[in-house]
Amino acid sequence: MKKQSMQFLETLMKTPSPSGSEDKVRKIWFAEMKNFSDEIKIDVHGNAIASVNPDKSPRIMLAGHMDELGFQVKYIDDKGFIYFDRLGGFDIGIIPGRKIRIHTRNGDVLGVTGKKAIHLLEKEEREKVLKPHQLYIDIGAKDKDEVKKLIDIGDPITYDPNFEEMRNDIYTSRAFDDKIGAFIVAEVMKNVFKRRNELKASLFSVATVQEEIGLRGARTSAYGIHPDIGIAIDVCHATDTPDVEMKKVGEVKLGEGASITRGPNINPKVFSMLVDIAKKKKISYQIESSPRPTGTDANVIQVTREGVATGLVSIPCRYMHTYTEVVSAKDVESAINILTEFCLSVDSKIDFTP
Repeated sequence: MKKQSMQFLETLMKTPSPSGSEDKVRKIWFAEMKNFSDEIKIDVHGNAIASVNPDKSPRIMLAGHMDELGFQVKYIDDKGFIYFDRLGGFDIGIIPGRKIRIHTRNGDVLGVTGKKAIHLLEKEEREKVLKPHQLYIDIGAKDKDEVKKLIDIGDPITYDPNFEEMRNDIYTSRAFDDKIGAFIVAEVMKNVFKRRNELKASLFSVATVQEEIGLRGARTSAYGIHPDIGIAIDVCHATDTPDVEMKKVGEVKLGEGASITRGPNINPKVFSMLVDIAKKKKISYQIESSPRPTGTDANVIQVTREGVATGLVSIPCRYMHTYTEVVSAKDVESAINILTEFCLSVDSKIDFTP
């Protein structure tokens, strides 16, 4: 991956964007895409939409959600401890004992999610998972009044930023789900813009909002764009760790290429075209079976208006929805290359009717 692209990715990953508060990442994405699109705008929902040849047909939409999991301030007790609720599907058992940042009107406030030391736990307590209302944040304040000078009810919260290479082009961060998707749709747009003389369709790359709380941004942006073809870019479970049973969830490995989904949420001709392009261009890929709605932006794009020919390309991810999600840059490059060639291959002669 080019150095400039890697810097863009690192900036996205380190910038907080909990669902409903994506403004900081949106500004970065918007600024990055200004020179690689014919038009760029932000809709009333907060989706960032860049386009090339916006008046041509057919219309292709690529969607990667820029929101991440987070928390929200709910209550402050008299001693200055902060209680919160979850934005998205966290594993509650791994929340305690973490550094967090509360994003306030006056900047970030550092805190930790408190947890009673193991020395003080009774035997039965050690075997129990805390309930949401038992979780709290400690910012080192002396009382409620001090906290209220800094923090408002409803302020968003994320884990402390992190982005590091482990080895062999494998990286870890708290929010690859799915700022890696927002990154990929931007990189595809850059590639297509540079080769726009080959583009026979219109392309809309969208960094969507609020996927983690109900696929909301993809629903509204797809309605506004009215695409003929829509492809979501998200993460999927890498199942190559010792604690995952492949017989139950299938085989998807880190570093062996982007995963192309097949199932009722996916238009069969879009699926076949993605696979054929990968084969023709000798780009590594994998296939994931999804017999039910995928739980990604593809789910709502498919049923927009009279229906959209939908695809899903995913980046294998270990430890999803944790502070240490893990992906391979090789899979990211695979996705970018497949999607670039797909967009340049679409023309008005292709009929995606099953």
